[in-house]
Amino acid sequence: MRLRQLVIVAEERDLIATQICKVFDLKVAFHDDGLIYFGLINSLIPLGDTFIEIVTPVKENTTAERYLKRRNGNGGYMVIVDCDDVDKEKKRVAQEGIEVVYESERSEGNVTGRTIHLHPKNIGGAIVSIDKMNPESGWLWAGLEWQKYVSKDDNTKCLSGVVMQSDDKEALCSKWEKAFGIKANENLEIAFSDSRIKFIDASDGRGEGINAFEVSVKDKEIILNKARELELLKEDNIHIGGVNFILN
Repeated sequence: MRLRQLVIVAEERDLIATQICKVFDLKVAFHDDGLIYFGLINSLIPLGDTFIEIVTPVKENTTAERYLKRRNGNGGYMVIVDCDDVDKEKKRVAQEGIEVVYESERSEGNVTGRTIHLHPKNIGGAIVSIDKMNPESGWLWAGLEWQKYVSKDDNTKCLSGVVMQSDDKEALCSKWEKAFGIKANENLEIAFSDSRIKFIDASDGRGEGINAFEVSVKDKEIILNKARELELLKEDNIHIGGVNFILN
């Protein structure tokens, strides 16, 4: 498995997308009109071959709207991982007693994408999606031309992790171990091939959920200086859309 996409739910999609793009020198590559099915509009921003998505609810009584209210504003919303075999993972999570609440397969051009969403009540903290692309080089949720918006010269390389917070981090970690079929280490970190999910104590008063995105970059100072210029530092951390951004 590999961490491929992290999602922020925000009241103002374009504002958050613009702030992320300015700080990290990135570009919006795609808007998925199909998300209106969930009552959402979105923007997809590639970081290498990983992605940040910003979604904004445009219909009442959506899951995203309820999440905004529960966490008192913008914040991390969804964690999407890439797997080798969706059918195998679907069978495995069922054996763990985890319900699949949404399943889809979609094809455009030469790319086919499959996804299963796990029931938030079984997982906690965020919506978890396990996906698979064919061919593996594609990422249909960002369209068919997202590669045009990235370069090997980009200072921002890729997403490298996500930090989850909870008043009971051990219990949350245990649920996510079952979601992915991977045991955490002694530091409460679930390790993927080139990324991780880390669990920490909640300390910001917002309760259980995503605390931070971890981003691999070449030159931290360039990004920190830009965030400082845009007044997007909070207690020395980059803070955009209700999420801390940790550089590594």
